[in-house]
Amino acid sequence: MRVHRSRHERGFITLPNALLQDRSLSYTARGLLVDLLSRPDGWREDGRRMADTSPQGRTAVSKALRELARAGYYRVERVRQPDGTFVSVAHVYDTPQPVPPGHLVPGSGGAAADAAGANPVKDREKEPSLPEPPSSAQPRSGDAPEWEGGRDACGDSTTSTDAVGQAVGDEVTPVSDAPVPLDPSVRESVATLFRVLRPEPRLRIGAVEALELAPLVARWLEQGHSEHDLARAVLPGLPAHVHSPIALLRDRLVRKLPPPPQPVAAVPAPVPRWSECPTCADPVPHEGICRACAGLAPRPVAVGGGEAATARGIALVRAALRTGTTRLAASPA
Repeated sequence: MRVHRSRHERGFITLPNALLQDRSLSYTARGLLVDLLSRPDGWREDGRRMADTSPQGRTAVSKALRELARAGYYRVERVRQPDGTFVSVAHVYDTPQPVPPGHLVPGSGGAAADAAGANPVKDREKEPSLPEPPSSAQPRSGDAPEWEGGRDACGDSTTSTDAVGQAVGDEVTPVSDAPVPLDPSVRESVATLFRVLRPEPRLRIGAVEALELAPLVARWLEQGHSEHDLARAVLPGLPAHVHSPIALLRDRLVRKLPPPPQPVAAVPAPVPRWSECPTCADPVPHEGICRACAGLAPRPVAVGGGEAATARGIALVRAALRTGTTRLAASPA
C-alpha cells in the first residue's frame, strides 16, 4: 500500500494516530469521532441531525455514540442554568478520558439480586389512599405550562423543529424545556413558521428561537399573507452554510415584508350635465321634457319678461349647456 498525502494550508486538523488506528472502536465510531473533532468549539448538532445527514440511521449513530462514551472519547453533561432550566453539553476528546465517578455510561447491564426488603409484600388490609381532586382554579395570566423535556435516541438534548410539535398540533413529541405560549396567535405563528422551515434543514431553529420570531410571522399573517408567501420570502437563495439561522430569518422577515395595502381614494361623483327641453328649449337637469311642458308644475317667468326673451339669451343658455357649466353668465342689459 502506498499512501499519498497532500499539503494543506487551511481547513484541516491534527489528530493522533492512536485515535485513528484504535481497532477497539468500530469504523463507524471512529469516523463519527473524527467528524465531531473537526467541528469548531461551540458547534450545535444533535444525534438526530447527525443521523439525518449521513447514510447511517439513528440506531447506528446512537450505537456509535455509546461506544465512544464507553471508550472515554465522548461525554454528555446536564448543566443547570441560572434561570433553573437544564441544557445538555457534549464533550468530545481526541484522547480517551477516565469516566468521572458517578457518571453512568449507557449500556446493557447484568442481572443483579435485589437487596433484602427491596420488594415488600403488599398489605391487602391497608386502606388505599386516593389522589387529591384537581383544583378548579384557573391558571393566572403570567403562568405558563412547560413542554416535557426529553432526550433523543443518541442521548443529546434536541432543539430542532420537533420541539414545538405537540404544542402547536404537529404529530411529533415535544423535547424542549421552553414554555408553551398561551396566546393563540403566538401558537399559530410558531406552527406556521415550523411548517415553512420543515423542508429546509439549513434553517433548523429551536423552540425559544421560534418564539422570538413569532411576532414577525404574526405581522405577515395579519396582512393576509399565506405560508406560500412566507416560503418564497425566506427559503430561496440560501447560502451553502447558514451560520445563524435566526439572524437570517429575522432579516428576511423584516426586510421582505410587503407594505400594507393603501386605502383606495373615493372617486367624486360626476357633475350632472344639463339638457334642453325639446318642446320649450328650457334647460332641465335631465333628458326629456321639463315639468312645465309635462303639466306637473307652472312655468316659471323667464328673465326679461318671458316672451320678451331675446335670441341672445337663448344662445347663452345653449352655450352653457354645451360647456357643462351649471351657472349662466348674466347677459348685459
